[in-house]
Amino acid sequence: MKLSKIIEALDGKLLTGDGFLEKEITTCGASDLMSDILAGLSEGCILLTGLTTVQVIRTAMVANVGAVVFVRGKTPPAEVIGLAEENQLPLISSPYSMFVSCGRLHDCQLTGLDGKR
Repeated sequence: MKLSKIIEALDGKLLTGDGFLEKEITTCGASDLMSDILAGLSEGCILLTGLTTVQVIRTAMVANVGAVVFVRGKTPPAEVIGLAEENQLPLISSPYSMFVSCGRLHDCQLTGLDGKR
């Protein structure tokens, strides 16, 4: 699924990554525990989280995450946005809870990190 369609499904606001709207995403992971993301098969996935810290971006870079969605309408500080821009990591803010965001992406045929629906 293209990143642009994910943004649409989540009624999201793109914070960084205008040049990545055609990027393909096939899996989704959701966690506020960054160790769960590092332990999962998260390469190229979209990460949903309620955390808005620099550590989220650092974890996403190590795990080779394709994009990050901040749930519950959260917007990260400028420092976090700047780090994501430097690393060409798309950031999205969605007004929905993590549960609802995951459900919307599941309805769009995205799978979990393990590839299961």
